[in-house]
Amino acid sequence: MPPGLARTVSSASSDNSAPTSSPRFPSTSSRLKTDHFPLSPRVSMTISIAITGMSSLRRWFDGFRPIQDDPLRQPSVPYAQSTSAYGSSTTMHHENPFYSGENPSFQTLAPGTSEGHAGYGYDEEYKVPLTESADEKYGFSNASHSAYNLANPSSFPTPAPYGGPSSYSSDLGPEDSASQVAWAKRQQAPKRGLTKKVKLTRGHWIVDHPVPTAIKNSVEPKWAQGSRTQEFSHMRYTAATCDPDEFTLENGWSLRTSSQYGRDTELLIAITYYNEDRILLARTLHGVMLNIRDICKSKASKFWRRSAEEGRPGWQRIVVSLIFDGIDPCDKEVLDLLATVGVYQDGVMKRKVDGKDTVAHLFEYTTQLSVDPTPALIQPHGDDASNLVPVQMIFCLKQKNSKKINSHRWLFNALGRHLQPELCVLIDAGTKPGHKSLYYLWEAFYNNANLGGACGEIHAMIKNGRKLINPLVAAQNFEYKMSNILDKPLESTFGYVSVLPGAFSAYRFRAIQGRPLQQYFHGDHTLADRLGKKGLHGMDIFTKNMFLAEDRILCFELVAKAGDRWTLTYVKPSKGETDVPEGAAELISQRRRWLNGSFAASIYSLVHFFRIYKSNHGIIRLFFFHLQALYNAFVLLFSWFALANLWLTFSIIIEFLPDELLKDQSQTTLVVFHWINQAAKWVYVFFLGLQFVLALGNRPKGEKTTYIVSFIVFGILGLYLIFTSLWLTVRALVHTSFSGDLWHALFNQTTGVLIAALAATFGIYLIASILYADPWHMITSFPQYMLIAPSFINVLNVYAFCNLHDVSWGTKGSDKADALPTVDTKKDKGTEPGTVEEIERHQDDIDETFKAVVSRAVAPFKPVETVEKPTMDDSNKTFRTRLVAFWLLTNGALTVAIENVNGVNTGLTNSQIEQQQSSKQSTYFKIILWATFGLSLFRFVGCLIYWVKRNTTRCFRKT
Repeated sequence: MPPGLARTVSSASSDNSAPTSSPRFPSTSSRLKTDHFPLSPRVSMTISIAITGMSSLRRWFDGFRPIQDDPLRQPSVPYAQSTSAYGSSTTMHHENPFYSGENPSFQTLAPGTSEGHAGYGYDEEYKVPLTESADEKYGFSNASHSAYNLANPSSFPTPAPYGGPSSYSSDLGPEDSASQVAWAKRQQAPKRGLTKKVKLTRGHWIVDHPVPTAIKNSVEPKWAQGSRTQEFSHMRYTAATCDPDEFTLENGWSLRTSSQYGRDTELLIAITYYNEDRILLARTLHGVMLNIRDICKSKASKFWRRSAEEGRPGWQRIVVSLIFDGIDPCDKEVLDLLATVGVYQDGVMKRKVDGKDTVAHLFEYTTQLSVDPTPALIQPHGDDASNLVPVQMIFCLKQKNSKKINSHRWLFNALGRHLQPELCVLIDAGTKPGHKSLYYLWEAFYNNANLGGACGEIHAMIKNGRKLINPLVAAQNFEYKMSNILDKPLESTFGYVSVLPGAFSAYRFRAIQGRPLQQYFHGDHTLADRLGKKGLHGMDIFTKNMFLAEDRILCFELVAKAGDRWTLTYVKPSKGETDVPEGAAELISQRRRWLNGSFAASIYSLVHFFRIYKSNHGIIRLFFFHLQALYNAFVLLFSWFALANLWLTFSIIIEFLPDELLKDQSQTTLVVFHWINQAAKWVYVFFLGLQFVLALGNRPKGEKTTYIVSFIVFGILGLYLIFTSLWLTVRALVHTSFSGDLWHALFNQTTGVLIAALAATFGIYLIASILYADPWHMITSFPQYMLIAPSFINVLNVYAFCNLHDVSWGTKGSDKADALPTVDTKKDKGTEPGTVEEIERHQDDIDETFKAVVSRAVAPFKPVETVEKPTMDDSNKTFRTRLVAFWLLTNGALTVAIENVNGVNTGLTNSQIEQQQSSKQSTYFKIILWATFGLSLFRFVGCLIYWVKRNTTRCFRKT
């Protein structure tokens, strides 16, 4: 043995050797003598340097923590060739087919000084973790990355560290993984392998596929070794060729969690996805897996503790379903992330089965791997208490984009019908559930048998306050906070929360069965033909808008369900974090759907309020429901007149400045502020009219600049209004005499209104925020909200109502689905059902493909800023808008000039003012009338000249 290698092995054996009594943990020296690795002295020296460097690097990553002795620590693997922890080499090791020297993402690193995280013997194969956990918020140890080494002796690559340079150069890299050519190449059937005959299950394509070796071996032995099923070794794929309502046991469809393993489901957690990037999905999925770990390892819950003691680990009662709304809009890097955790594989989906189009592709697998948002791969380490538990996952990839409500139909009517869960939790991709948030939601249902639905506290993602620099984000942050402090607790007190946000809410599955779900799914366009007049084809425009807020319809129908007494509540400890629009155009587009849907749904709940008498609620609860209905009616009335109320408030309050606050000032000051107020009113009216012009024909993304200018202008006018109001209030309080009756002094006709306005604007917000121990938004976000609030009414409301007709549920075909293969059965002699000849993928091919998939999934994320250029139609509409705006501006300027021709009142009597106004207006009308006469005379002169010329030359005309 070369000297360098001997020194390395000796050091590893003395410090890191495994127990000699365990046949699964042989010493390094014995492994070397058995395997006979032919290493040169140069390679051996490189290995020694790499092991020493990894030890130093690990201590740097761990904050120089002292290395603890670990009886399960594995010895160094001596065939990793690298000059540094993340260095590269141009030499291809002949014993390691996974190793690619030109890409650090494919390197095998020697984990010689792994701290406390051991490998597991599984299927007689030696392995250590793929990567050690990154910084974990909820209890993961802070360790560096290590390698994943297989015993054959192939090794699995360690992904490139987050933030480092990515040298990935595959033809199917992240930069083009979504292209049609790349997608088609990914879905190609294997070109080698044994041909096997696959029998269809009652005519359905339901096939188990082996998972990559690295994924199979990542499961802790305490779960994997006792399993007599293929739960951890195979992923199940189902090509669902039916409507979700027909996905039943009677029709031959099944899910292995319920039908094969016979497990009852307590929690069904659904993540709905459209086109979010892999970081957003990782944020949500990893947060869910952390919550599941906290539920299963909770010491405070008797239910989950008793379940584990009875031999039913908590994770076996929880299912996570990911429902993707179409192949085309899906970010293909997200599929790489799901393939990394084992719940998806390229090349297994089928576009058609015996001529029937596949509606949804279902993948089922139980995984113990996760990818966090950094992104880094998270996997178990020894018996660490912070390890993730196995998670039963069902990935439903719909072939076509058919909207979120159809995704919920797959959840409730297909998956839920098989699993029969107690609770269904709805989470949008991008929403990050907080620490133990899912446990708090479940706990609320567990302690209230009549609770039918609940929601947690959703707050804006502000990234430690950095995003609050954007006033739009700050204003929305304040809205979210005050909704969670004032609105949701009020409604929860009544027992009816008007809307449980689809981004983070939960329902009791049996509570929503029947009419609630039937009404909820009337907005699904895929049911339009079946429902007839009750579906979209028979709906008027108001009803279609109502189903833009179908979650409000579901909440009302749940509370008013005949014969039951279900209530809804708000669970404050359950927190979720979500992104909010950062641009004016994106905010306007989002609020159009929210405002129109909530307006129509609010009217629906008021009109159908008397259906609540068919429920089984008690008399006290019904009284509070009536009280809440009156409150909602007043709120709806005020929102309807918000446009006029804001204008009247602005125009009246600012007139107090020269008339009351500055009445003792010089004449020049009064004249200046008179014209300032007039100019402010003109600008206000012009920009308000401009909103109608913009809303009736322009896309917000096509008029970004104009909308941003509108927000700024209304913000400046709002600041002027706030300044005047505060000055007026302070002046009134200063001049109030408190010598007599204090109550009369404070709440007389003048000061009482001002104090009420001050309390409604500032006092209630501040006191409620302090009571809930969350007052910081009053400092960081309240000023921005006060400036943006006028735009919420004048811009967002106008755009929403002007686009009330926009209720499109249009579907989009799938070009990517065309690249998928089809299945055609071949009838054997008297054999039923038919069989299909399929090339079985070799395990080496699966592992080789997996190597590239992981590299893409954990590569540093570089968001692509797509600059949306205006289309030709946008340009035409922009020209039209500017022309109409200039036309309105000039005509309005003339009107304002004539109506205000007298200027400010300088102490004249009413008769003198009327005399001057009459004199000046008569001058204006004289000008108009004489100009009209002059134009008509000019036309007549031209007409007369032509007539004279025509008739005088008639005799001289040639014939």
